[in-house]
Amino acid sequence: MSSTKEFRPVRYAYGVAMALLLGGTAFSVATGQAGAQVAQNAPAAIVPKAGAPASFADLAARLAPAVVNISTKQRVPVKRQVDPFEEFFRRFGGQVPQGQGQEGGQESPPTREAGSLGSGFIISPDGYIVTNNHLIQGVNGTGTVDSITITLADRREFPARIIGRDTTSDLALLKIEGSNLPFVNFGDSTRARVGDWVVAIGNPYGLGGTVTAGIISALHRGITGGGAYDRYIQTDASINMGNSGGPMFDMAGNVIGINSALISPTGASVGIGLAIPAEAAKPVIDSLRRGQRPSRGYLGVSLQPLDENIADSLGLPKDRGELVRSVVPGEAAAKAGIQQGDVIVKVAGRDVTPEETLSYIIANTSVGTRVPVEFIRDGRRQTVQVQVGQRPTDEELARQGGGVGDDEGQAMAEEAPVAPGTALGLSLQPLNPQIIRALNLPADVHGVVVTSIDPSSDASEKGLRRGDVIVSVNRQAVTTPAQVLAAVEAARRAGRTSVLLLVKRGQTPEAFVGVDIASR
Repeated sequence: MSSTKEFRPVRYAYGVAMALLLGGTAFSVATGQAGAQVAQNAPAAIVPKAGAPASFADLAARLAPAVVNISTKQRVPVKRQVDPFEEFFRRFGGQVPQGQGQEGGQESPPTREAGSLGSGFIISPDGYIVTNNHLIQGVNGTGTVDSITITLADRREFPARIIGRDTTSDLALLKIEGSNLPFVNFGDSTRARVGDWVVAIGNPYGLGGTVTAGIISALHRGITGGGAYDRYIQTDASINMGNSGGPMFDMAGNVIGINSALISPTGASVGIGLAIPAEAAKPVIDSLRRGQRPSRGYLGVSLQPLDENIADSLGLPKDRGELVRSVVPGEAAAKAGIQQGDVIVKVAGRDVTPEETLSYIIANTSVGTRVPVEFIRDGRRQTVQVQVGQRPTDEELARQGGGVGDDEGQAMAEEAPVAPGTALGLSLQPLNPQIIRALNLPADVHGVVVTSIDPSSDASEKGLRRGDVIVSVNRQAVTTPAQVLAAVEAARRAGRTSVLLLVKRGQTPEAFVGVDIASR
């Protein structure tokens, strides 16, 4: 009995040890002990969901009939070949051959027929078709193609007419005359997750009915750096020329994206395809189907992201908020008191980030809605209520821009360098009426003009050039080179590594540029 009592604790200890060896992972997770963190790809942490496809065949067979081939034709002008004998005939009084040398006369310029191929998908049994606007847009960026032919999966062909198109979102709605046509529905792209399976069906390189599969590689992918529709689903499913306008399906067969672009150094798929998410596309398509122009919210500001230099010059974290480059008089932001140089950090309770840009948030806010806008001005947070306006047309927005003069060098005097120590690599001089006229600047502009720039300076790398006008430094207006020097030195004493310049070029809107302060 004594021996039994002696070894009982030992057997108990061995039992605990064996339990820990067999179930160590469960013990660590359950107890949450320090140092028991589990790897993201640990077998206990990731369990494949039921229903991962062994084949996409059934899904493809069900969806492919609703995906169509889109071919277009248009006449495009061709530059006239110069006849080597034309000048000979002119010089010696001969008759110029008929149809040559008659620009401005009755002869029409020569043209040739051009075409394009793309994809689309039917969204109703009576023949409404969604595709990309760039497939049906004229070759010069204006107007539309002359004719559009739709080819179904069963090789039936239909002429199509344009119901509506929207250049901002790169979407278009077409119509063919038919009934009982196969069609597909939009899904909910807001529920899509990185890693989900997707299927793309389209006509790459004119090859009809091609099915490719992959996963969602990223969400909210921006490729242009701004805009209401710079927000794509990225996939590694092969997408090539001709896939544009075709659908991206989830595993339930719903359209969660419209394949629109690819990023590639070769022009062929390298596994970076981009699709317009259904959450952005469906409201546009619904408006076009009703015969209306898509309604988008508008603040009336132009914006810049907070890159590292700009953020440092303002003493703010980068990639949080957007800098107001200019404010359109009379629009929503101006009425609410938002000013140039403000950093908008939150709208309607949503943080402004590279994934949730201000343009996207506002464009998808109903016109007339009053929303709180939080911004930072001179280090202080403020909040104003803004009534969202209606976004003007692209043509109206384009008219707000302006040109830049080409004779900038003729009115500038010899270099008038800033006193040593500014370390911006710039030579500056005050503005005068002659320079303002030569640079095609607004008559009321104030600042100092860049007369030369060190090509190895950070300012040069940031795109500054001779003829640019520095309006302010760190949001303080400057009219003399000495004021620029003082502002830069003040920033250095404050421990900043860069300064924020407001730069004006010709008639274009001002832009903020963060420039490093060199240590010398």
